[in-house]
Amino acid sequence: MSEEKRMLQLRAELDDHNYRYYVLDDPVISDSEYDLLLNELQSLEEKHPDLVTSDSPTQRVGAKPSEAFGSLVHRIPMQSLANAMNNDEILAFHEQLLRRLGDQRTIEYIAEPKLDGLAVELVYEDGKLVSGSTRGDGTTGENITQNLKTIRAIPLSLRTKSAPDLLEVRGEVFMTKAGFKALNNEREESGEPLFANPRNAAAGSLRQLDPAITAARPMSIFCYQAGVINGFSFNTHKNFLAALQDWGFPVNPEIRVLSTIEEAIQFHTELEGRRNDLPYEIDGSVIKVNDYALQDELGARSRSPRWAIAGKFKAQQETTVINDIELSVGRTGAVTPVAKLDPVKVGGVIVSSVTLHNQDEIQRKDIRVGDTIIVQRAGDVIPQVVKVIREKRLPDSRAFEFSNNCPVCKHEVHQPEDEAVARCQNLSCPAQIKRRIEHFVSKNAMDIEGLGKKLISQLVETDLVKSVDDLFRLTKDQLAKLERMADKSAVNIISALEESKHTRFNRFVHALGIRNVGEHVAKVLERAFQGNLNKLMSAKHEELETINEVGPIVANTIVRFWADKQNVRIAKNCLQLGVTIEKYGATDEQIFKDKTFVFTGSLIKFSRKEAGEAVEARGGRAAGSVSLKTDYLVAGPGAGSKLQKARELDITVLTEDDFLEMIH
Repeated sequence: MSEEKRMLQLRAELDDHNYRYYVLDDPVISDSEYDLLLNELQSLEEKHPDLVTSDSPTQRVGAKPSEAFGSLVHRIPMQSLANAMNNDEILAFHEQLLRRLGDQRTIEYIAEPKLDGLAVELVYEDGKLVSGSTRGDGTTGENITQNLKTIRAIPLSLRTKSAPDLLEVRGEVFMTKAGFKALNNEREESGEPLFANPRNAAAGSLRQLDPAITAARPMSIFCYQAGVINGFSFNTHKNFLAALQDWGFPVNPEIRVLSTIEEAIQFHTELEGRRNDLPYEIDGSVIKVNDYALQDELGARSRSPRWAIAGKFKAQQETTVINDIELSVGRTGAVTPVAKLDPVKVGGVIVSSVTLHNQDEIQRKDIRVGDTIIVQRAGDVIPQVVKVIREKRLPDSRAFEFSNNCPVCKHEVHQPEDEAVARCQNLSCPAQIKRRIEHFVSKNAMDIEGLGKKLISQLVETDLVKSVDDLFRLTKDQLAKLERMADKSAVNIISALEESKHTRFNRFVHALGIRNVGEHVAKVLERAFQGNLNKLMSAKHEELETINEVGPIVANTIVRFWADKQNVRIAKNCLQLGVTIEKYGATDEQIFKDKTFVFTGSLIKFSRKEAGEAVEARGGRAAGSVSLKTDYLVAGPGAGSKLQKARELDITVLTEDDFLEMIH
């Protein structure tokens, strides 16, 4: 046999052994035998470098360290899931689906463990892995292709010839409990800092600039979802998962198809009882509608699909002691008590402080300094006090007294009758100013680069900035005099401030920090008031309540915000200092007014986020699913069930070029 043929044979054998080990869980050779085959292939490839292929098993480790990660845009956003914290909320999820679909419909579910790892997307073209990225912000992730290639469970090429031309697969990279323990033992012996939990270890391993480090870590993956698929369509999620296994991807063996929501709840309950026996960390179950046609009919919210929910397990609890209770001040003046704890590991994370929310919460639970408490991570994320162990209370303990004065500026603290939270009334309070500025300059608000927490603290403490409008009064000389601020850095900050002045209505309104007005509500207000800030400032409560998605609470906080003359002054000062709000629909007036667009398939010339913003800027609405209310479907390569449904409903179908012609 020629060496070239032997190389082809070895590659095929090694790929098959990877498949049997990671997908079938049925290895037929030992690890040492596998290593011998791999070493033989490496030796042959060193002799014949011109015959090395990109999908060879040897190429999982060989790339040079990256200087930094680039970014990759997801053709279809990687959404997060809504949470159900108990069985009643899982049942409520089912009832909500019935209301949308009609009470007579039956829904088959498919459920799986919710792994505590790192979500990634793998992209295959013509059957070969071409890129891989993290979830990132859902729209854009980090390009970690070379690191993902080091994970043996990920196929570098698909196992069957009947594979899609373009295939996007989503999965969760994780580290087993045994692998995590072994890694930390090695790090302890070499004097390196230990990872807090398997999820942190997996995330840290995937973000190594040197893929060889990632390759040395015990990483695994289970794949569970699709992005764009060209040339293939599936009726159910079960069928898609079966295809994933045929193509060579590991799929969690715990996945079950369930006929009723009661069976789904039973699956969730039983899985929680076995969570500590599984070889990997999980923090809940994921319950999905199995039928893809029903998924399309249900559609999605702005951040999560309506057809799936994450059932969260009861938080794991630990016992610790409260050493002190301190008061913290937020950007809206909210004064929040925070308990400082003896550090304790809860669910794999070290917890040293926990919010006590407000005075009522402290009194209701009778929490005191020195108390022994049970602490848990709510939803396995946010630490909270479950209860005080009264039997261990110190004999001289005293109830916590909530001060009537702000802990930062000593100004009077006021608690409105209709609220549980006490607030500092001093708008010049340094703590509030710092938090408001941090919010104002953040990425999804004014997006001013270079203004980090340390620099903001300096600006406030030196009285250079007393409110957000003062940012636009800063000079290069003022900045250059600050600690650790050179001339070049000062110039960069001034440049970033100037660049931020040209903005959109929704960004500016969100940046002002009106309570209950986040990114989404700011966009709703932008459409309702056509980008006219003066109209928003003078809007009455009744007018605001007529706007879809603006209820009485949001309307009330908006009216109260503009009733404060200082808030009006700050906003107007920003405009006088050069902030300009892009004219609403200035690109082509309101040509899409009252029109609804849906985007599907693989979009090449623009991202879904860019397309949605273009539609909204022209008065239209970008939706996630096709319905009778849809006016246009923009279909890229790989369009599937949405395209079929649009044709059935006689909806106008556009190509990307058609859409670009409409907006230009």
